[in-house]
Amino acid sequence: MTAGIVVETASGKVRGEMERGVSVFKGIPYAAPPLGPLRLRPPRKVEPWAGVREAVAYGNMSVQSVNVFRLPPDLLQIFTLAGRQKLDEDCLYLNVWSSGLRGATRPVLFWCHGGAFITGSGSSPWSDGANLCRADDVVVVSFNHRLGTLGYLHLEDIAGDDFAGAGTAGVMDIVAALEWVRDNIASFGGDPGNVTIFGESGGGAKVSVLMALPGAQGLFHKAIIQSGPAVQMAERADGTNTARQVLAHLGLEAAQAGDLRKIPAARLLEAQVAVLAGIAHSSTADRRRLGFNPVIDGKIFPGGPFAPAAPGVSADVPLMIGSNKDEMTLFLGHLPWVADATFENLPEGLKPYLGARTAEVLASYRKAQPTKRADEIAISIVSDLGVRSLSLQIADRKLAQKAAPVFVYLFAWETPVLGGRLRSCHTLEIPFVFGNVETAALTGNDPSRVKLADKMSRAWLAFARHGRPDHGGLPAWPGYSTDTRATMIFDTTCRIENDPYGTERLVWETRP
Repeated sequence: MTAGIVVETASGKVRGEMERGVSVFKGIPYAAPPLGPLRLRPPRKVEPWAGVREAVAYGNMSVQSVNVFRLPPDLLQIFTLAGRQKLDEDCLYLNVWSSGLRGATRPVLFWCHGGAFITGSGSSPWSDGANLCRADDVVVVSFNHRLGTLGYLHLEDIAGDDFAGAGTAGVMDIVAALEWVRDNIASFGGDPGNVTIFGESGGGAKVSVLMALPGAQGLFHKAIIQSGPAVQMAERADGTNTARQVLAHLGLEAAQAGDLRKIPAARLLEAQVAVLAGIAHSSTADRRRLGFNPVIDGKIFPGGPFAPAAPGVSADVPLMIGSNKDEMTLFLGHLPWVADATFENLPEGLKPYLGARTAEVLASYRKAQPTKRADEIAISIVSDLGVRSLSLQIADRKLAQKAAPVFVYLFAWETPVLGGRLRSCHTLEIPFVFGNVETAALTGNDPSRVKLADKMSRAWLAFARHGRPDHGGLPAWPGYSTDTRATMIFDTTCRIENDPYGTERLVWETRP
């Protein structure tokens, strides 16, 4: 680090630092701390400050559980999706990396972190934006927002107007961060008229939701959903059911909901953990409607986001969307029903996910993938069920609008770590997108990963700049269509395939 750099924002001056040619600002407040009477309310404007505020360290992370996905110790050691900062309700902070502060012409990439609306942060080393800025003349933004009970507790229908917006508070934080970008990013060298929102897993779901929010219209201009399709989110009844469970765990009646603004955050987190324990084995296809998610209230969040059709408010926004070949090895590959699967006991393991369709789906996948082991078939099915089939459904519904191009990818590179058992797992593409594979233990040390990271990060950068991911290091990448279903396969050798795994895709075509 060298001498500090001072930039003036609408709320006051901030001092960042230069890091190997990149201007870096961390921990900038974009909204008022949602404490006390502001708990469970939409975000408020940040109070201006006098003097120069230091912006050299990440802000607090939102209150959350540690290892919420119950990863085994060997995997937890190399899985750094969140940062290491303090957990606190006072968490509405963002970070900016910029290739240069002069002019306001650089594309802005706005990263939504993953974690299923209950965990994660914008301070993961995987999503450090500096290498993207070194690869191209751009600005990268990441941020934290409220999670779990503090961000998505729909109390309005049982506790009245004093809790209006509580079920969407976390996603309105994201809108507030986008508004901050609109109002301030020019001072950091970014173009507020060229903002790309992108995110993985829960971050991809956040992108999906933002595409359906009237309040976010015009705040972004391109969108990328990485392994995080959200076709349908929680309805009011779903959110109310979750809120009743939280109140019951805390020993409160609906009339006592006001006490939620006084109870220590640690107790709210305990209630959250208890509620989530009751849905831990629910189908991955239903997870966006259960637990703590943005609630379709008909006002802030009017519907969808992609059910029954793509949202009209973002019809003109180009979309890139994709998934990883073996998504669920991360969460399920170590569990006995997968690791010890045989074709005799596999139907029992799949039944909680597939119900009456178990025999039919399993037979279709075995016929389409005759050389795969039982555990590999299991991962293919649950990965397609929860991620890939929904991603392609979003692509189809976006195409039906005939208003903006869609580009589809499949990440197929396999990591050698942990004996290769993870293959192309969930989250693996993140350090490739950000050009951070050389510091991400999850990617191992295969030299091929560095070249692939260069090709992928350049595709994301090209899309952010032009609305198309084409660049000289990749084969020509046609837009997606229902005729050819052209898909970029990201692997040691990148290539275009038309309708890869098409037989398996058809298995899910009857989904509503």
